[in-house]
Amino acid sequence: MIKKIDHIGIAVSNIEEQLPFYIETLKLTLEGIETVESQKVKVAFIKIGESKIELLEPISEESTIASFIKKRGEGIHHIALSVDSIEERIQQMKAEGIQMINETSKPGAGGAQIAFMHPKSTGNVLYELCEKKKKEEN
Repeated sequence: MIKKIDHIGIAVSNIEEQLPFYIETLKLTLEGIETVESQKVKVAFIKIGESKIELLEPISEESTIASFIKKRGEGIHHIALSVDSIEERIQQMKAEGIQMINETSKPGAGGAQIAFMHPKSTGNVLYELCEKKKKEEN
């Protein structure tokens, strides 16, 4: 069911200010930066082993990342779990009693289809189900 941790999403106020730590200090590779208008975020993809770190910067005060930073400050926002057949996984989670934030998948960064589980059902951790096309997983 779960193949691996796809990425860890980290909420930041300013990607450009945070990148030197990841790129220069930790010597990780920046794979790219994209804006996801539907989520009102700018995302930096940083490769770490077979997973990624995604720095998430709000581009609007209405962004859920902006709300997260206002409430909790910068830091780990979510853990994304790589799955096949995301719609089936959503139905399976619901059958197991997991409350879903997203009842169906939606487009996410990097061409992925995503859906979030509600932290009230997962020990207060925000988990994201993430399905990518085969060539995008590497």
